Amino acid sequence: MDEVICVLGLGLMGRPVARTLLAAGCRTMGWNRSPLPEQVVAGIPLVRTVKDAASATVCILSLADSDAVDAVLSQLEPHLRPSRLVIDMGTSDPSRSRAHAARLTATGIGWIDAPVSGGPEGAAKASLAIMAGGSEPDFARARPVLEKLGRVVRVGEAGAGHTMKIINQLIVGLTIEAVAEALTLAEKVGLDPHLVQKALAGGFADSKILQVHGSRMIARSYVPGGRARTQLKDLNLAKQLAVRVSVRLPHLDSTLNFYRTLVDRGDGDLDHSAIHTLLQ
Repeated sequence: MDEVICVLGLGLMGRPVARTLLAAGCRTMGWNRSPLPEQVVAGIPLVRTVKDAASATVCILSLADSDAVDAVLSQLEPHLRPSRLVIDMGTSDPSRSRAHAARLTATGIGWIDAPVSGGPEGAAKASLAIMAGGSEPDFARARPVLEKLGRVVRVGEAGAGHTMKIINQLIVGLTIEAVAEALTLAEKVGLDPHLVQKALAGGFADSKILQVHGSRMIARSYVPGGRARTQLKDLNLAKQLAVRVSVRLPHLDSTLNFYRTLVDRGDGDLDHSAIHTLLQ
């Protein structure tokens, strides 16, 4: 693969994405808006400026939200030449993705929105589920890069990837709440929550969330894989989408209230499994 890749945004997801691409033999560099401790970005070749980042043929955005994407793109675009490809791997507003795609495409720059599911662990293991939106030619170019990070499916035109990620986050958020309630009930009636995981493994009630997030709940260990404030942001996107298409989702409203409470009390940087603490 002849592409030169720059990962813009070296947070919880951006760092393992960059390292996995490097391990796969891709020419990869990284850039972050604010300085990071040297040990945090060890092994990732860094560029100093957005202009330097724009010299890459493929720019991967791994940013917190739509506002961050807007801010970084406003700095990046003046330096992008035609034939460059921008891949947004964060979770953003689909309407803004469509606007970015239209604007970039008009100047000969490709766009793919390719949000992911699987968290930092999935990025490190190249086992991410990647849902991509964009034109077929842009997807064909992005695919060899994305396949280094996991399994990728094109789900439609620009914006469709971010719409699919909203669906993903709706399932994740509601399932975390369900697991938190189930483990709370199990503990209150005297069942060993570890045995809940073991007994239900492989059955209809089993899930990665029961096994992975459930373990965090049982251990009361909420070091973030995905932050509660990020889950709240994603569920707000789901709420906006539901309102736009006139669909009432009562369980979404319940889960939104839990995450809003968690963030409002100052626990937004905990793992999203910390919703469990609200039930104790």
